[in-house]
Amino acid sequence: MLIAIIGENCVGKSTLAERLNERLNANIYSGKDYLRLEKNPSAAAQSFRELLRASVTGENIIYLITEKEHLDLLPEGTFRIVLTAELDDIKERFRERMRGHLPPPVEKMLEAKHGMYDDLDCDLKLTADYCIDDVIGRVNPA
Repeated sequence: MLIAIIGENCVGKSTLAERLNERLNANIYSGKDYLRLEKNPSAAAQSFRELLRASVTGENIIYLITEKEHLDLLPEGTFRIVLTAELDDIKERFRERMRGHLPPPVEKMLEAKHGMYDDLDCDLKLTADYCIDDVIGRVNPA
């Protein structure tokens, strides 16, 4: 099974992936992790596409996506989860990651990207108050 967790920075994608992984025993990839598969970036992307395509009906993979360009790597049959959070929560989490300081250019970038996945077609849309058992039931109803 292939699960894509899609969302802006600091919405909780990694936390959701860890919680899903406790039940699904999946390999987790994030962003451009696939570049480690091959020395050549285009060959790495192709290898990763093949890995993702095979995982739709094979081993469990969870792929965390922050950048829209990575959506193109997803094959048909991917279970897509869009995870969202309030802008103030995103800013606070980012501020914590940056040791209490949120530079104005970073803040403007977060503001500009906020809501970028609101209209994305997905199988499940979540906010921070999700129940992991409900998510598991939707992802893996068996």
